[in-house]
Amino acid sequence: MVTIESGGLRSMLRSHGARRARTPTGAGGGVTFVLLYLSDMSVLTHFDPEGQAHMVDVSAKPATVRVAVASGRICMAPDTLALIQEGRAGKGDVLGVARVAAIQGAKRTADLIPLCHPLSLSRVAVRFEFETSPPAVRCEVTAQTVGPTGVEMEALTAVQVGLLTIYDMCKAADRGMLITDVGLLEKQGGKTGAWRRDQGSTSVQP
Repeated sequence: MVTIESGGLRSMLRSHGARRARTPTGAGGGVTFVLLYLSDMSVLTHFDPEGQAHMVDVSAKPATVRVAVASGRICMAPDTLALIQEGRAGKGDVLGVARVAAIQGAKRTADLIPLCHPLSLSRVAVRFEFETSPPAVRCEVTAQTVGPTGVEMEALTAVQVGLLTIYDMCKAADRGMLITDVGLLEKQGGKTGAWRRDQGSTSVQP
């Protein structure tokens, strides 16, 4: 059994053969938990046929060049952006530290996300851009490996660790900073081939 609270996720699962089992009400009242049984567990590859979480076996998949590009931004007050641009932050070179942190985040993804495979990364590139309307720093990460599984999670983790580092470096000046718009921009390699967000699809399995 899988407990689902998101209406959007419920709809997605039903489209793949899930059906309602029962709908008990939470003990606190007012919260309904809908349990769904997946007739085709292959839609969620991190569950085995019994519905238990497992690390996917990729041993039979060929090693190919895998590339993923992800991005996100951290919005802030104009004065905070100026601190970063002018190198006046009290903790030092904000983007220099954030770049190293993003690379380290990509390398440690499997330690943070339980069912990710440890990957031998061949490339991690981090790029920052200043935005003025609204004031923000945008982070874009490209991750690459040669292997049987993709690097989407490494790119996404790197972006968020980089942005969190910016927050840490600048929080004394601006605790209202907001991390937003984190997402995959494109991926290459693997059975599904190339995918780009600007082509309008969000349903390709990595």
